[in-house]
Amino acid sequence: MPRPYTKQKMKDIKRLIPGAIISILLIGAILYFVDFQTLWNAIKTANYKILAGSAVLSFVWMFGRAKVWHTLLRDKPKYIDTLFTTAEGYLLNTFLPFRLGELGRAFLISRKSGMQFGEVLPTIVIERVVDLAFSAGLLIASIPFVVGAQGSEQIGYIVGGLVIVGLFMMYILARNNKWALDVFHKLSQRFPALQKFGGSFLESFFNGLGVLTDGWLFIRFLFWMALNWFVALVAYYLITLAFFPQAQPVWALFILGAAAFGGAIPALPGGVGTFEGAVTAALVLFTGDESTALAVALTARLYNYLNSGVIGGIGLMREGQTLSGIYQQLMNLRNKDQTENT
Repeated sequence: MPRPYTKQKMKDIKRLIPGAIISILLIGAILYFVDFQTLWNAIKTANYKILAGSAVLSFVWMFGRAKVWHTLLRDKPKYIDTLFTTAEGYLLNTFLPFRLGELGRAFLISRKSGMQFGEVLPTIVIERVVDLAFSAGLLIASIPFVVGAQGSEQIGYIVGGLVIVGLFMMYILARNNKWALDVFHKLSQRFPALQKFGGSFLESFFNGLGVLTDGWLFIRFLFWMALNWFVALVAYYLITLAFFPQAQPVWALFILGAAAFGGAIPALPGGVGTFEGAVTAALVLFTGDESTALAVALTARLYNYLNSGVIGGIGLMREGQTLSGIYQQLMNLRNKDQTENT
């Protein structure tokens, strides 16, 4: 009979196949439509002074992202440990499938701070859910400008209001997270499919809401999160401006929203293909220039590698860790959990 880890390996391979197909198809589509001479000319004639500024902002963004997570962790770990671990998580996501970088940073910070793994993981879930709310808000608010609809400003205000209402509802839910968890468990008993499809995520989400019961903590978290997204917007606008001098700030709203949702599509590690496809397609709607749009996407990709590679690489060397070593530790942790649950 095949050993358990062999069965798990086969399951992992099967899970990888759909994402790999999507990535390959998108890469093929990009290569088909792009003119490489135009792409090369765009790279040569880009405004490198502006690109230098956006490169600096990409590092500022990573420092800010660490502050967001550090706030959710109630400042328990040292900020420097949170910074390196955040970058290590993004670096892991670049090379490992299934967004294992998220589990990786929960695992690493728990070792550095003495916090429990189960205490840390819900903070990452909350961070990602709020990220999704911000990206949805940006995308929906910018769509009327993209299609040139009348009343674009009013729609933007409405979406902004809905995001604020959604965050307020999340705070209310946080104040009553035990009740929400009880309701979920009762519904799971009546409808087992709820537990099977997303049960562990929802449990982590409801448990994670407990960190937001402190009103001052919630306000600080939202402040740093909003500031972090603002830095990302400025960085994306500068990257776009370096290749398209006629670029408008609303372009960055739409591109960043599209990139965030593109990263959520199943794909090869690091969102290869889906990220470039989302950014390129978003820019083509404004410019009609696929080749220069791809130059923007590749530059944004490079900066993602740069900030996580430099800061995360320093963190790994500082801790005597390697990517393969962390991956093996995560696999051992997963196998241990599966053994205990059988």
